[in-house]
Amino acid sequence: MKEKQFAPATERNRDPILAVLQQVLPPTGTVLEIASGTGEHAVYFAPRLKPRSWLPSEANPILRESILAWEEEFPCDSLYPPLAIDVQTNDPWLSDNQEISAIVCINLIHIAPWQACEGLMQGAGELLPQGGILYLYGPFKREGVHTAESNARFDLSLQQQNPQWGVRDLEDVVSLAQANQLQLQQVIAMPANNLSVVFSHK
Repeated sequence: MKEKQFAPATERNRDPILAVLQQVLPPTGTVLEIASGTGEHAVYFAPRLKPRSWLPSEANPILRESILAWEEEFPCDSLYPPLAIDVQTNDPWLSDNQEISAIVCINLIHIAPWQACEGLMQGAGELLPQGGILYLYGPFKREGVHTAESNARFDLSLQQQNPQWGVRDLEDVVSLAQANQLQLQQVIAMPANNLSVVFSHK
């Protein structure tokens, strides 16, 4: 039996994120979510972002089961079953020629090795059309400095869990994006010292 997982932060951040997505996403097309986690964001965003379609993905098979469980409870005709995508591998993200107009990645790159950010940017650069949008959400440093003391504590706790994890410097992320034909469009301050970072494919 598929078992739903819960991420407490989802209920707190979903409405602020949705408000930004409604402004920055292309008006139509398929949105690929990388590292969808529990699936709570997917089932909340999909019906509220129509006529766009929402395509979740997740590397963890237990979490893919959770996404399916959430989708069964909150069915939506614009929501796809989750794909198995691991941005830390070189495996192709999509097995067919499905066109993606935007990629959304929420709270991933600080709880994964830097290799995950490299894979995310490479995949987005290859997959998005000209003008396609990459949206990131999470905590970031600015020019090597934390934006809040709480983020500094969070960063330390992440690195204690895994030395390869940690709050990323926004300038490093932007530089990596530019190397993959992704141009920074907007940086939007969000609640709880997070940022929305919006890129557009050149």
